[in-house]
Amino acid sequence: MLPYLLLFPWLLGLPQEPRPSASLLLTGARVLAPEGDRWIEGAALLVRGERIEAVAPLDELEESGRERGIEGARRIDLAGLFLVPGLIDLHSHLLLHPYDEAPWDDQVLRESLELRTIRAVPAARATLEAGFTTLRELGTEGAGFADVALRDAIASGIVAGPRLFVATRAIVATGAYGPAGFDPRWDVPKGAQVADGVDGVRRAVREQVAAGADWIKVYADYRRRRGEAATPTFSPQELAALVDEAHSAGRPVAAHAVTDEGVARAVQAGVRTIEHGDGASLETLVLMKERGVALCPTLAAVEALARYGGFEPGEPEPPRLAAARALVARAKSAGVTIACGSDVGVFAHGENAREIELLVASGLTPVEALRAATSTAAALVGRERELGRIAPGFRADLVALARDPLGDPSALRTVRIVFANGRVVLERR
Repeated sequence: MLPYLLLFPWLLGLPQEPRPSASLLLTGARVLAPEGDRWIEGAALLVRGERIEAVAPLDELEESGRERGIEGARRIDLAGLFLVPGLIDLHSHLLLHPYDEAPWDDQVLRESLELRTIRAVPAARATLEAGFTTLRELGTEGAGFADVALRDAIASGIVAGPRLFVATRAIVATGAYGPAGFDPRWDVPKGAQVADGVDGVRRAVREQVAAGADWIKVYADYRRRRGEAATPTFSPQELAALVDEAHSAGRPVAAHAVTDEGVARAVQAGVRTIEHGDGASLETLVLMKERGVALCPTLAAVEALARYGGFEPGEPEPPRLAAARALVARAKSAGVTIACGSDVGVFAHGENAREIELLVASGLTPVEALRAATSTAAALVGRERELGRIAPGFRADLVALARDPLGDPSALRTVRIVFANGRVVLERR
């Protein structure tokens, strides 16, 4: 038996010979500069293993080829294409599917955990093939800790998908989340974890971190009854305790907030990002700027909900869509960091680029909007030294496009090749 085991040294815990790193040499593309505001002409990329080793003129790399060991590298000609970093969406729900296919209540109450998890697998692949190589997954919406399993399956290579930062179950106050509107005698399952009081929210954070959460998500406001307007749901003391507990565990906090008071309380408590933020006043936005809190406006989901309600392009915008777009303009004027967070799952997975298009339509320049989905988003997940830029030492998450996204953000839909961790995961010519 022993000779057989020696063929597989990991079975005995013995040291293994390192596998040779696969190398790629990418040539011919216009390469997005690390600042994200211009194209570098004539540059080639040497990719070794999962990272970019060099970005330099091709003849320079070839001259140093012996030292760099590029003779055996696979050469990929990207002539005529535009090479950008892998895109990042900071507000996604892979365990949901579009609400025009099934209402949110039905997904939470009627669809099995197994079905929802299986459906998330092709959703993850569609997202990756659309050029989004990293997601922050902000809540399973009743699907327990399935996002942790999906994250780990992707990281292990069991299924294809983007790198995930997961939040497991959002934290909500009693009587302030759905499904709602049922006879109060019945204890209806919720799409999140209910917690109340300082001790209760601390306990919820601890449970989620132990289960595998990378982020904590809290609903700082919500409607108390069907048809009513949203109001703040957690006291400042509860929010402060929740954020403190998360920070003790090394986890940042994202806050759903749509009212001015809800946003202000979350910002004062120390959250890292505000999700939606529709009702934030200029004064509160200035506070966000001062505290370094970023905004994910989720414009694409707001637009999708409007479409499900009958809105057609060219018609007057529904009030909530108009408010969301106006928020982006106010936030920009206040100097708030705006990041790409689409709330995909409300609409179809793989359509994440719609958020970037709407950011431009709402007042960001194409450069600012692309940064929102690359370097800005990377910094918000604490990976600014390895994601969101094309530079030596960064992960080789790359997307080759047929058209220039600095001129027109819809070019982000013209994906030809996607690289994730130095591997070709999609090639479409």
